[in-house]
Amino acid sequence: MNKTMLALAPLFMATVAHAENGVLPMASKPEEVGLSSTQLKRLEEMTQKHVDSGLVPGAVMLVARHGKIAWVSTLGKRDVASGDAMKPDAIFRIYSMTKPIVSVAVMQMVEEGRLQVSDPVSKFLPEIGRMKVGSEKVVDGKPVLQLGDPERAMTVQDLLRHTSGLTYGARGTSLVNQSYVEAKIGNRAMSNEEFVAKLSTLALKFSPGTRWEYGVSTDVLGRLVEVVDGKQLGEALSARIFKPLGMVDTGFQVPADKLLRAAQPGPRPSGQPMTPRFAVNDGAKYESGGGGLTSTMDDYLRFTTMLANGGALSGKRVLGKQTLAFMTADHTGNRPGRPPGLGFGLGFEVRTMTGEAALPGSVGEYGWAGNAGTLFWVDPKEQLFAIYMVQLSDPDRIALRNQFRSMVQAAIID
Repeated sequence: MNKTMLALAPLFMATVAHAENGVLPMASKPEEVGLSSTQLKRLEEMTQKHVDSGLVPGAVMLVARHGKIAWVSTLGKRDVASGDAMKPDAIFRIYSMTKPIVSVAVMQMVEEGRLQVSDPVSKFLPEIGRMKVGSEKVVDGKPVLQLGDPERAMTVQDLLRHTSGLTYGARGTSLVNQSYVEAKIGNRAMSNEEFVAKLSTLALKFSPGTRWEYGVSTDVLGRLVEVVDGKQLGEALSARIFKPLGMVDTGFQVPADKLLRAAQPGPRPSGQPMTPRFAVNDGAKYESGGGGLTSTMDDYLRFTTMLANGGALSGKRVLGKQTLAFMTADHTGNRPGRPPGLGFGLGFEVRTMTGEAALPGSVGEYGWAGNAGTLFWVDPKEQLFAIYMVQLSDPDRIALRNQFRSMVQAAIID
């Protein structure tokens, strides 16, 4: 058995377990499900070059099609500092790949009749309803923030599709963005309740519904889940999603007995600064619905397979088929803020045109990515999904995950 096969053996054994549990069987070879072994080998070789150069510490990658796992690859180091090899069960900071999970929990509550996407957020979080819209005016040669009433109330749908008027402090230099930074929005020492209380004292960047802007909307949803369910977000997600799907390694903190499985970013080539990442065992009070979860390839495979199966896994229905179809439709329309050809649904980016976007893909495919470089998407038309698990620096993540996505698309041969 060659080195590549030795590295892959644990994940191949894991896929046998998936098959026995009714999750996904392993294809005999990629061509069995219409994928090119040659192209997937090319992807593996390219990723290995990134590992050898130090750009990518390590990676776990998976492609599935027609209900079977077609290809898996585990490369590099779990922790460059310790020299420990990457393993299939490594635990990754998935950052914004938390958002689809929290969005599914919210839509479960819709199915239970406990809320509607048209409900004002203030129905559950009254302090959010008191937020004003900030607009900048120049007074005596200096920008000043003036406050006014929003054109309409922020809704749950606005939070799910990022048309809420909320933002991320680091994603701009406006006075509203600066106020987020000064207020330390996202500080891991704050509880979710404290986070919303602090956020509600700041201004909205725009009136809800008028444009798309990425921000802390799903973090607010995390607090909404807590209020509706009467329990902490981690507990709610465990009961609603993790336990039903068998996601045994997903959570907001990595326990002590699993710490040696945590994937770590490595130093960038030529001594360039590495983006700091949160400690996975810091005991943070903040359970960020927008970016706080850690997970494994196996666990996110279970979540993604559930989505690809229309909301069910191993005979357990987590979400209704029509609810998922509603979530994965475009909810942004012609609002400004989205890249050409790419809309946004309720927790997912959604492809609206084959062309226009700078990446190949199918109309109707959906997914999202994480700040440390992780990525997943589901393509219903091609009956394909792919997952990319890495821990990268900010300057590298977009190019590398786009490369992964493009090279996977090129593997489709039927």
